[in-house]
Amino acid sequence: MARLEVLRFPDERLRTVAAPVAEVNDEIRQIVKDMLETMYDENGVGLAATQVNIHQRIVVIDVSEERDEPLVLINPEIVEKAGCTISEEGCLSVPSSYAKVDRAETVTVNALNEHGEAYSFEADGLLAVCVQHELDHLIGKLFIDYLSPLKRQRIRKKLEKDAKLAAKA
Repeated sequence: MARLEVLRFPDERLRTVAAPVAEVNDEIRQIVKDMLETMYDENGVGLAATQVNIHQRIVVIDVSEERDEPLVLINPEIVEKAGCTISEEGCLSVPSSYAKVDRAETVTVNALNEHGEAYSFEADGLLAVCVQHELDHLIGKLFIDYLSPLKRQRIRKKLEKDAKLAAKA
């Protein structure tokens, strides 16, 4: 397995719309393994392929306390949403920034697993928020896009400043 580089906002590659996976093969399974390793190394609860510069509809999630219940979503689609909830979100691609975002309270998702088998599940709580957050990445959308332009600009400037300092170090 290999740890992948996580793209950081304002990298324009984060705005790429992911293409559907045509076939779940060994290459896709390797991408999934690498994404899981990267997500665990970064202490994230979810990672979309777009965040590691792979523009295919692949998401990995693990919201379990023991970090031992990985969920693989290939070509995921939210087929039903219900309710409304507001929760504070962060993102591996927008480090050290958190904001409250409105999301559906429950979602029903159809996807393929790493074996190419179709499955469906209903999610609520953190899993529902995480699914919506990661699926947004697949269409080039970040959680900060839900914020006001002023807040988004403030986060952009902070991250650009952090990147310049890191480049000098």
